[in-house]
Amino acid sequence: MTIAVENPATGRIIGTVPDLDATAVADAARRARAAQPAWQSLGYDGRAAVLRRMQRWIVDHADTVVATISAETGKAYEDALLAEVNYGAAAFGFWAKQAPRYLAETKVRSSQPLVAGKRLVQRYRPVGLVGVIGPWNYPLTNSFGDCIPALAAGNAVLLKPSEVTPLTSLLLAQGLAECGLPDGVFGVVTGRGETGAALVDEVDMIMFTGSTATGRRVAARAAERLIPASLELGGKDPMIVLADADLERAATHAAYYAMFNCGQTCISIERCYVEEPVYADFVDLVTAKVNALRQGVPAGPGSVDLGSLTFPPQVDVVDRHVSEALAAGARALTGGVRPEREGHWYPPTVLVDVDHSMTIMREETFGPTLPIMAVPDADEAVRLANDSAYGLCASVFGRDLARAEDVARRLEAGAVTVNDAVVNYTALELPMGGAKPASGIGRRHGKDGITKYCRQQSLLVSRWHLRRDVHTYPYRAGRTRLLRSLLALLNRGRRRS
Repeated sequence: MTIAVENPATGRIIGTVPDLDATAVADAARRARAAQPAWQSLGYDGRAAVLRRMQRWIVDHADTVVATISAETGKAYEDALLAEVNYGAAAFGFWAKQAPRYLAETKVRSSQPLVAGKRLVQRYRPVGLVGVIGPWNYPLTNSFGDCIPALAAGNAVLLKPSEVTPLTSLLLAQGLAECGLPDGVFGVVTGRGETGAALVDEVDMIMFTGSTATGRRVAARAAERLIPASLELGGKDPMIVLADADLERAATHAAYYAMFNCGQTCISIERCYVEEPVYADFVDLVTAKVNALRQGVPAGPGSVDLGSLTFPPQVDVVDRHVSEALAAGARALTGGVRPEREGHWYPPTVLVDVDHSMTIMREETFGPTLPIMAVPDADEAVRLANDSAYGLCASVFGRDLARAEDVARRLEAGAVTVNDAVVNYTALELPMGGAKPASGIGRRHGKDGITKYCRQQSLLVSRWHLRRDVHTYPYRAGRTRLLRSLLALLNRGRRRS
């Protein structure tokens, strides 16, 4: 069986991929396990050489990669270039360089007398075979991108991309092969949900990005198998605008990071709280900026600001959230009406007169919407921002940096930016992940972003020792009294002066 891949901006079929069953996934897993030891034995330098060649390959083939991403997602050329191609190239170089440092052996010191004179070492070993289940909104960054640190650590990897956007993963697999990655080390298993379920049953660790509901099922199956799982799930990311904020900058970022990739970003701005003294001016600025956006079928650089939505059911979600808000008393200052046209579209929509009784303020919308709510003060903004099952990302805007940072530190989110938004994701040194269960467990980026693909091993090497350790058999009363006295001396706290 095959799956038709559609251009969501036009509704046209642009390719087909196999819908692989559990047997095919098991075969791919066997090939990957057979190839993994040789890949691991190349060491960091050998693996880095392949990764750096792939970094150059992405740059050299940027137009082809962008065209593939744009065709299967409907996103604008610049969205694909800045958030996907740029990320992918940077990630290959970053993990090639940082893997040896993040996974370096660490000497451990101990105060325990029984290990005096011995060498204690903490080290990392690859888990073996990593499975990655990727989302449809970022087929390179949040799908293929998770494979890069796993490969750098010495693992074999099987990627199950979304059935909606599989072509980018297949293109990049071709690039890896051209860059010298040994056969079998990386594989793409295309298919629907059953393929993903089969993948969880075959691997030693699973990395999943997607909805909270599906993440729960992945976590439950991983728990049954007792394998580690890292999950990046939903977000309902708040933005707080303080009364002293640079309103031009705040409005620019609100418009851009709420609508970027047509709002289909897990850390995009999904709700906005503005202190009352500047609320009206902020709304006017944002409305003008959003009204000026050009939405249409991407046709190369500079052709549109927004493309289409990618996943057909997501248009229904966006339409429902907006319609319910309007019925409950909200007003749409831009957009707000689903168009009748070929493809999967929803216009950029700014909503006011919203409150937390509305779904659009509580559930992940994942579309080009920005509900804006007035608040009396920062305390109320923090309370409302934290009134959510999600805790992925947040942002605060204010000229008084000490106050803005204080507000940021009170937010229950895994990542918070001050006078900026979303750009933290490009800092690969900075860990990224949820602070609440609905937003997932585990981290991308930083040291945690690669050690999660490894097993820890502790080594104790006895360099010099007595002919017979005093604590071993046979027990003797005299030695026991000596040991008891020694233990009392070592563990007695200092007397207070």
